[in-house]
Amino acid sequence: MNLIQAWNNGPGPNSIREYLILMLKGLCMGVADIIPGVSGGTMAFITGIYDQLIDSIRSFNGTFIKKLVTFDLIGAVAVPHLKFIIPLLFGIVLAMVSMARIIHSLLGSHPVQVWSLFFGLIASSILVVGRRVGKFSFKNILSGALGAIFSFVLVGLIPVTTPDTLWFVFICASISICAMILPGISGAFILLLLGKYEYITGALRNPASPENTAILIAFVCGCACGISLFSRVLHYFLEKHHGITISILTGFMAGAMRKIWPWKEVLDSVVIRGKTYVLSEANILPPAYNEEFATAVGLMVVGFAFVIILEWISSAQRS
Repeated sequence: MNLIQAWNNGPGPNSIREYLILMLKGLCMGVADIIPGVSGGTMAFITGIYDQLIDSIRSFNGTFIKKLVTFDLIGAVAVPHLKFIIPLLFGIVLAMVSMARIIHSLLGSHPVQVWSLFFGLIASSILVVGRRVGKFSFKNILSGALGAIFSFVLVGLIPVTTPDTLWFVFICASISICAMILPGISGAFILLLLGKYEYITGALRNPASPENTAILIAFVCGCACGISLFSRVLHYFLEKHHGITISILTGFMAGAMRKIWPWKEVLDSVVIRGKTYVLSEANILPPAYNEEFATAVGLMVVGFAFVIILEWISSAQRS
């Protein structure tokens, strides 16, 4: 077996069209991760690749590490789902690099419109994901309610002051990376809550200095450890307790709607390197009917319809 055969034997796209579709789904995930309070995991659910995403993360296992350290390159390529994860990551990174400035600019100039579009997206996503629960038993309903309450409280928390030690950076990375694959919970927002958003982004601005290099190494190791362990836990619950797990994830998304409500009043904020980050805010009722309100409602409908169409296309492809 050569490298090309090892690559092709793994799960993933088999044609240029399928590669482009997977990269487009990664693009959607990347854009979602840019928005504070919105998770790339939500988009993975919407586009029908959530289970594949979890499996691909789990494929980086002990066998892969063993092949890698013994310089068995062909074996190292054959074990993980590289044919799936690399095109997806390409789309995610492309979105973050190309769209970050645009999205943040739009959030600054047209916040109500941007939040309205995402409100429609997430509202429709709750219905799409909720359909996968299966039987609506008391356990599933209770699990969904608890997930919603947890998420609702979480997105309303105020960031705390925490130590800058490397072990705590490792823990923060482990927790925030897990949030990134959970629908409805933003990993960047968790990092902000833990008081490490400014610290990590500051290290990224000058990664060559010894101190910042150590910080980033601890962060990357924490991310790798956290997502490796959590993907296995999540896979177990999805396999053994599918209904309850999907109910909780659906609840997470429903509770996170608090963060995505378009009309807000800022209560407290902080400026980090020239950018303003909101620490706490209150949702308010929309103003009396006007042009902005009509546009916001229209964008909600567009977002809602987009997810339904995307789900329809994904279902057609799976069948």
